Amino acid sequence: MPTDIVREQVQQLMASGTQLVEVLPAEEYQEAHLSGAINIPLKKLNAQTVKQLDPSRAVITYCHDFQ
Repeated sequence: MPTDIVREQVQQLMASGTQLVEVLPAEEYQEAHLSGAINIPLKKLNAQTVKQLDPSRAVITYCHDFQ
């Protein structure tokens, strides 16, 4: 189940080895992204694209919403 977390929690989790995935479109990721994040655009998220992730490590997924 997804859980909202704050910046400090992201920093702590990443320091302990958690993977950070930004699901923004590639153009937005190229423009600006969080340090240490990889990009898997949401529209391309599938079994093949997630193979680049380490299944033994937790994942934080980041996107933004203008609403």
